[in-house]
Amino acid sequence: MNPKAEPESSDTRPKMGSRRRKIVIIASVAVVLVAALGGGAALFVRAELDPGEPVLGVSDVAVRDNQFGPRAIQVPVGTTVTWQWMGEEEHNVVGDAFESPTQRDGAFAYTFEEPGTHGFECTLHFGMTGEVVVTE
Repeated sequence: MNPKAEPESSDTRPKMGSRRRKIVIIASVAVVLVAALGGGAALFVRAELDPGEPVLGVSDVAVRDNQFGPRAIQVPVGTTVTWQWMGEEEHNVVGDAFESPTQRDGAFAYTFEEPGTHGFECTLHFGMTGEVVVTE
């Protein structure tokens, strides 16, 4: 037996540097995944909230379950826009200058006297939005 030989170690634990390195790698991957998924979610939400190009020559908007149809219309100043309830759920229509009661059926009308883009939404359902573009 060699007196200078070191005794064999029965310690099978990973070295501390190796463990830290694994934690850093796992944390880095998690951060990248969260950033990628969060960016994708933001694009999805933006697409869902964009009403698209306004439809011309229309002054009636359907209020269906979780959507307006069409979501965007363009009308001249002085036009009365009418929202018609056609779904099963309760909804409202809320804009900066108007607010309908919460209802399941019936209609609500508002006359637009100012040019510009006027957004509206159902405050009961996230993402249920639209806009009226009023021209001179």
